[in-house]
Amino acid sequence: VQVVESGGGLVQPGGSLRLSCVASGFRLSTYPVTWYRQAPGKGRELVAISTSTGGSTYYADSVKGRFTISRDNAKNNVYLQMNSLTPEDTAVYYCEARSGSVAYWGQGTQVTVSS
Repeated sequence: VQVVESGGGLVQPGGSLRLSCVASGFRLSTYPVTWYRQAPGKGRELVAISTSTGGSTYYADSVKGRFTISRDNAKNNVYLQMNSLTPEDTAVYYCEARSGSVAYWGQGTQVTVSS
């Protein structure tokens, strides 16, 4: 039972990346999913949330209008589309699938925004 993030990398300011969070061993469709990030020397920051159906989403003010969380429950996958990236978006990005006291975290994927 695990979730695995992927899709990170090095991108220039203004560029885009799409992160993926794929679950194995359980049905991601029954879990709300949250993307977090943690920049060097900083605390963990909530980035975006999707309800289990994807019918409702929430975004941190810092990414609103630039990031989009979506999910493909048939593929057991949740995505984070990130556009207009800035150096301030540089961080390790993690996804969490949580339902009550049950939570699954991945190892994270590094996103570096630099020219």
